Amino acid sequence: MAQSGSQEGPLLSGVALRYASGLFELAREANAVDAVAGDLARFGELIRGSDDLQRLIQNPIFTVEEQSNAIGAILDKAAISGLAGNFIRLVAAKRRLFVLPDMIRAYQDLVSDAKGIVRAQVTLAEAPSDTVLNEIKAALRDVAKADVSVDVKIDPSLIGGLIVKMGSRMVDASVRTKLNSIRLAMKEVH
Repeated sequence: MAQSGSQEGPLLSGVALRYASGLFELAREANAVDAVAGDLARFGELIRGSDDLQRLIQNPIFTVEEQSNAIGAILDKAAISGLAGNFIRLVAAKRRLFVLPDMIRAYQDLVSDAKGIVRAQVTLAEAPSDTVLNEIKAALRDVAKADVSVDVKIDPSLIGGLIVKMGSRMVDASVRTKLNSIRLAMKEVH
């Protein structure tokens, strides 16, 4: 994974973008941009939902054959084939699985850009109801003056409120941040 402040960050994002761009062009030629996006999103969910799969793609101790065989079995079981399946197999063969989550994000960003959709990440303390999520989406649509794709993350340490990242903008309206501000203000008083 790319860490901010490391030398690898820009390098990994460059690799991820190159692979994602190549896949996007192939998908566009095959008229399969949305199908590939859906398959990649499902595989991304598999990665996020499995510690074992995360270890497989991040740990260099596994051989190319071990990674390729395991990835092939997962793709078959998940019924991910076509361009997305071949792409993930290629990434495994090239020993680039550790960059796959970034490649998936980069591909999704390319799809969003092509469709004029702004991506936003909303972090909440608990899963929102459909009503609350729709209100958040409507507010973000008004601000962006475009369609918005919202990625929701749950972080109970926020206590309440939310953090919104959209493009280069970030709004932190979490209870945790407000409490930290109060603590800091109280320390300055003493």
